[in-house]
Parts: sequence; C-alpha cells; structure tokens
Amino acid sequence: MIKREEIEHLAWLARIELRGEEKELFEKQLSSILDYFAVLDELDTEGVEPTYHVIGLSDVMRRDEPKEPLSTAEVLQNAPKREGGYFKSPRIF
Repeated sequence: MIKREEIEHLAWLARIELRGEEKELFEKQLSSILDYFAVLDELDTEGVEPTYHVIGLSDVMRRDEPKEPLSTAEVLQNAPKREGGYFKSPRIF
C-alpha cells in the first residue's frame, strides 16, 4: 500500500499541487495499480520471450548506397545568396 507521504513526494517531483481529496484518490488508485503488479509478479513467465515493443519495428530508412554527387549548380540553385560557388551567409562574430 502506498502512503500519503509518498503521494506528496511524487506530486512534489511532478511539480503539481494536490488537494486533500486528490491525495486520497491517488493513494487508492496507485495502491490498486501496485496490487495488480503484485498479481502479475506471481505469473510463471519461464520460457516466455521478452516483449520489447508491442508492435513490430522495421527500418524505414533507405539503404545507404553510393552514387554520383550533385553538381555545384544543382546544390546552389535554391540558395538565396551565393558567391564563388559557395553559400553566402551573414557574418557571425
């Protein structure tokens, strides 16, 4: 069972202010959640593969394959300012 002091500490960590009835409500709710975890701890999980993600993950990135680089003209075609084949930007000190 979770104690009121622990609820107050969690609220302090979360930077939220709780009224008295909210503390009581969260005390009951969090205790119920922790009781449920205790039930789950009793389950036999021998031989069960761990689930790291509930859905399958696949790499959405394209393969990195070498190819011809863009020409200087193509790279600079949308540059707002250019000078001597380079991007021109304001000086920053």
